[in-house]
Amino acid sequence: MNITIYCGALSGANPEYEKKARELGAWMAENGHTLVYGAGDAGMMGAVSDGILENGGKAIGVTPNFFVLAEVTRDDLTELIVPDDMPERRVKMMELGDAFIALPGGTGTLDEIAEVIALKRLGKLGEIDKPIMIYNVDGYYDKLFEFFDDMADNEFCRREDRDYIIEVKCIEDIARVMENAGGIDENRNMQFV
Repeated sequence: MNITIYCGALSGANPEYEKKARELGAWMAENGHTLVYGAGDAGMMGAVSDGILENGGKAIGVTPNFFVLAEVTRDDLTELIVPDDMPERRVKMMELGDAFIALPGGTGTLDEIAEVIALKRLGKLGEIDKPIMIYNVDGYYDKLFEFFDDMADNEFCRREDRDYIIEVKCIEDIARVMENAGGIDENRNMQFV
């Protein structure tokens, strides 16, 4: 399956963030998943793409031309897609993804995964039931999950909308979510078991 990863172009203060990103990339390669991400070569993006490419996996980068010209894009990707601008990039990354994971990152990461969550809630993420995971490495997203719960408690989102935002804390959690997803049929419909 294609797993779209949203994460920081920086490494963050905790070395565990990059370590877990690299481990995720390696796990994806070992299990035949393809990385879809922002094509960066540094920080969390560099770590997850290193993990998958160093282990023989495939990585599809999606980034606008201004990042390519700034030379912050990996040059050893399986495929590089260069849309005109950031909005097109976001749409393409969602179109390509069969599942979504947010790793630790900043406002860009939060913005991108929030858009995926909002579109799923509106039924605009496509016909495929795509899992949305937030990888809570070392409690990085604890306060975000508290906020999601507060939104539901305060009736700014339905409890069932809150519940499809899956908190994962380790590779084994991600593996379980992907196993429960079961696979994609010939019409690219997610099959859950």
